[in-house]
Amino acid sequence: MRWTAGGTAPTLSVAAKAARLVALAGNPNVGKTTVFNQLTGLRQKVGNYPGVTVERKVGQVATGGSRAVQIVDVPGTYSLNPRSLDEEIAYRVLVGEMQGQERPDLVVCVVDAGNLERNLYLTSQVLDLGIPTIIALNMTDSSEREGVFVDAGALSRELGVPVYPLAASSGKGIEALKQGLCAELPSVPPRRWKMPAALQKEVDHLAQRLSVDVPQLSASMRFADALRALANTTAPRFETHHSAEFWQEVDAARERLRAQGTLYEQEEIIARYQWITPLAERVVQIRRKDGHRSVSERIDSVLTHRYLGPAFFLAVLLVVFQAVFSWAAPFMNWIEGGMSWLSALAANHLPPGLVRGLVIDGVLAGVGGVLVFLPQILLLFFFLGLLEDTGYMARVAFIMDRPMRKVGLSGRSVVPLISSYACAVPGIMATRTMDSQRDRLVTMMVAPFMTCSARLPVYALVISAFVPAAGHFGFVSYQALTLMTLYLLGTGMAVLAAAFLRNRLIKGSSSTFVMELPSYHRPRLRDVAWRMSERAKIFLTRAGTIILAVSIVLWFLAAFPQTKSDAPNAQVDSSTQLANSYMGRAGHLWEPMLKPLGFDWKIGVALLSSFAAREVVVSALGTIYSVGDSSDDVSSLKERLKADTYPDGTRVWSPLVAASLLMFFVLACQCMSTLAVVKRETNSWRWPIFMWTYMFALAWIASFVVYQGGLLLGWG
Repeated sequence: MRWTAGGTAPTLSVAAKAARLVALAGNPNVGKTTVFNQLTGLRQKVGNYPGVTVERKVGQVATGGSRAVQIVDVPGTYSLNPRSLDEEIAYRVLVGEMQGQERPDLVVCVVDAGNLERNLYLTSQVLDLGIPTIIALNMTDSSEREGVFVDAGALSRELGVPVYPLAASSGKGIEALKQGLCAELPSVPPRRWKMPAALQKEVDHLAQRLSVDVPQLSASMRFADALRALANTTAPRFETHHSAEFWQEVDAARERLRAQGTLYEQEEIIARYQWITPLAERVVQIRRKDGHRSVSERIDSVLTHRYLGPAFFLAVLLVVFQAVFSWAAPFMNWIEGGMSWLSALAANHLPPGLVRGLVIDGVLAGVGGVLVFLPQILLLFFFLGLLEDTGYMARVAFIMDRPMRKVGLSGRSVVPLISSYACAVPGIMATRTMDSQRDRLVTMMVAPFMTCSARLPVYALVISAFVPAAGHFGFVSYQALTLMTLYLLGTGMAVLAAAFLRNRLIKGSSSTFVMELPSYHRPRLRDVAWRMSERAKIFLTRAGTIILAVSIVLWFLAAFPQTKSDAPNAQVDSSTQLANSYMGRAGHLWEPMLKPLGFDWKIGVALLSSFAAREVVVSALGTIYSVGDSSDDVSSLKERLKADTYPDGTRVWSPLVAASLLMFFVLACQCMSTLAVVKRETNSWRWPIFMWTYMFALAWIASFVVYQGGLLLGWG
């Protein structure tokens, strides 16, 4: 593909392509992902752009016609004057500068009908690029319920491009949009917004300079490139077609504009909105009674209230955690019964020996011990999916913005930290949307405090074993309250650690935070189910690979070297074999550091193994307590934990030990994947080493205080 000089739109250097490439662009929270899923179904692939950690989603559109259409989901952005890596990638994809990604033939701008004026800012910038564009006017159903009606025909005439009304959550309008993707490419309209004469003069001068430096650029691209370079003072200066002389011209143009009193950083924004605002007034009708607030506004008066909002959020968390324990119980019992049946089957059909021990004590005890918690993880993601699809998670980000700012962080930290509830790895990768390097680094350093889904099996095991299921008010159990406390504790520690790092260790400027609150709408259960299936696939893949491999390795470490009895033909006690094994020896070396926390060597081995994946703690304990149990009883792991004793008869596990372990697990960074992604994002081992060291120190101190304080109070 090449660009023609002097034209207003790109042309292909070949007669035709096998497939039309379409870019899907839009602001965050406009339903772009739902539109992408509706257009592609299951015909999509997810990966990263070459050389960066920004996610790349590409799919095939089922058009039903002869023309093949491939669609790429551009990272959500509010502007094409980027200040973050995510936004920079969006710009580069649209202009064809992204390695491994051709310039799109067509751009679909997804626009929220309920926030038309705000969304048209990005649309106007896309139109300036000279690429054929169509508008997907999404969320028309929810906007009309709010009394906001957009005349799609009038909007099309005003913009000079096709407009397709959508309600993507229900699939309404998707087929018409698919036909639009196959239709003849629309012409590119002339630029309709006007900028001040002084700014226009400088932009024209810079565009002329680009026509000399890069003659293959179209006139539209030269204009957009010149305006972007002039207006965005934080833009990186590494574009291949921008020479040092060009940037000297940019600096000189800024000096001339400053001398004239022209605020070049704001003039573009003001000029665009001077065109957009009256346009929106002409095509939008508000059909409400005077003084009548929309449904979303009335709901937000409660859910985003300074005091009622956080209280409601805590109530939602409590309900979710109660459901995680109570609703998942029958399914967990079914899985646990299935694993017991498999263990009994293996015991009856396999002869005594190493193979039988490997299958029962290694594979089934290790993998089965984690697999039983799959229903709880799926339930958690079911509720998270519902909250996200209704628009409530955006309100959670709004609620958390205030405490974030009190500790010196930008509200942009909210989204990565909320993402870390699922997993710290995508949460850390989400910091690429932040333009402040200081805020990005601080957010990465505290993201592992957020309780990820990998911690849930560990929490569920310990809580179900040592916290009574009874509770208050008839439906809120102590177990649910404990789980919510752990989530809040992790979040609170993230905020405190961020405040300390921000004020003491990591200096720099803060970034601004702008986000839209989408209208409330009914969740699309198909999308929620798809996310749950993806999470189940990830969990089962880990169970079938990492957890299985670690379980087998741990079994071998526990089974060898085999201890021989001094008495002839006498069997060595299984607990003696375990203590003298490679695992037992490693655990005893590690035990002195953990003994003040109430942990024995078995817990120490489980903690060491958790570096592979946090949930491996459960499989490690399952393997250890299966190898260490000489009986044929296939009782659940939590019963074996409660029955374990030291040689003097005192219990290894107690409620106090359980509390100490939970505290340690809340604060420690026991995850190699997290450390690896921090290294990749910072391009240095300095920060992951710092992260692991300070989090381990906090975890050890907090667990020490809990355990030793409990002993002093007589709770042991």
